Amino acid sequence: MATNIHKLLLSTILVLVVLFQSNQLFANTDVHENDEGKEEVFNPGEMIQHHITDAPDWHIVSIDGHHYSIPLPVILYSSQRGLAIFSSSNFHNETETYNGYQLEHNHIIAVDAAGKVDESVHLYNVSITKNVASMMLSAVLLLVLFLSIAGSYKKRKGLAPKGAQSFFEPIILYIRDDVAKSMIGPKYEKFMPYLLTIFFFIWFNNLLGLIPAGANVSGNITFTLFLALATFVITTLTANKYYWAHILWTPGVPLPLRIIILPLEVIGMFTKPFSLMIRLFANITAGHIIVLSFLGLVFIFKTIAVAAFGVPFALFISILELFVAILQAYVFTLLTALYFGSAVHAHEHDEDHAQGHEAAH
Repeated sequence: MATNIHKLLLSTILVLVVLFQSNQLFANTDVHENDEGKEEVFNPGEMIQHHITDAPDWHIVSIDGHHYSIPLPVILYSSQRGLAIFSSSNFHNETETYNGYQLEHNHIIAVDAAGKVDESVHLYNVSITKNVASMMLSAVLLLVLFLSIAGSYKKRKGLAPKGAQSFFEPIILYIRDDVAKSMIGPKYEKFMPYLLTIFFFIWFNNLLGLIPAGANVSGNITFTLFLALATFVITTLTANKYYWAHILWTPGVPLPLRIIILPLEVIGMFTKPFSLMIRLFANITAGHIIVLSFLGLVFIFKTIAVAAFGVPFALFISILELFVAILQAYVFTLLTALYFGSAVHAHEHDEDHAQGHEAAH
């Protein structure tokens, strides 16, 4: 009985999410006239781009043509104008300027007195954008959640896990036993804080991106770039001499082949984090685009038949994205552990390779 209630509740929530997204699309598809007096039709490309890209404010809901957003701090610096800090609420639309700055397709540009782009100003934008605010929110959620779980372990030492502790403990143990231990080996412990952090950080951000008005953090290439860069830096700094020997002068291989393999191994050092970056970015972005595309079909064709087809498919993809959210966090963590393992126990692999090469002779 309880299982059926949980399934019904989850299905209801997912339907409400899709209906809310549909409502937001409808609120943004009002027909209006352009400068030539012609009616502009619904542009699905612009709609999708608006929903998956970052923004200087956090748009919550649109009701009767009115857009309600949470203003965020805009922090700009340039050597020509100095430091500028103000609220994103000062950008009422993309035609108005504020203190010599203008919002253009969610990007802030410097303009002159005539309202034209000022090419002489080189801006450094370190604003708290929608994606940054969402990352801060997920970090706070993680801290509150796991500090409470840690407190439960201290209070209930030796007792069976309870509440959130019972839900997250199997996941943590799985990451430790089936990911870290199996991929890294005996030296897995020093990598556990990082592996657990990236797994839950990616997972929570993916889930927050699925809720109405959520930020598409993992669909931001900068976010995945820095995660991949962190993995690359840790791999490089913790690698032992046998790892570098394998990269720079592969043992057990004839000299002519070593010369050929050297550039391939060096390139491989960079393609591994690059694949991490692209895989996470592409999979999360693709899911959002597919859902928005199915919902957008309703407003393109404006028929109930298309709605009967598009909304169920959007609901199905939304359910699938719940699985993709944790799957992509797992894949990123698994490959990260694999790269760490290749860096810290390459010696054993090289010895086996050298022995096999000698036996062949």
